[in-house]
Amino acid sequence: MVFGAGMQGGVAIASLRHDFDVCNDGLNVMVDEARRAPGCFGARMTGAGFGGCAVALVAADLRSAFVRQVEAGYRKVTGLDPKVYVCRATNGAEIVA
Repeated sequence: MVFGAGMQGGVAIASLRHDFDVCNDGLNVMVDEARRAPGCFGARMTGAGFGGCAVALVAADLRSAFVRQVEAGYRKVTGLDPKVYVCRATNGAEIVA
């Protein structure tokens, strides 16, 4: 299931890049670097387009290596220091009794 979700992200970013032309070079680099990093199941842009953010699904035990490689790769290509945030999926909104 996780692999399938990662593959869907790849299809979505390709469509956004080529069909709708709403990505930019920096975001394309971020997604490409994330996809090459260890533990990445998939990565794509998110938000309204024309820049913004990328999200990646990453194996928890490889998150530190993923962050280091993405930051270094992005810096090498763009000359800019990226902001990479690690978060964890939760159940979402719920009633707490």
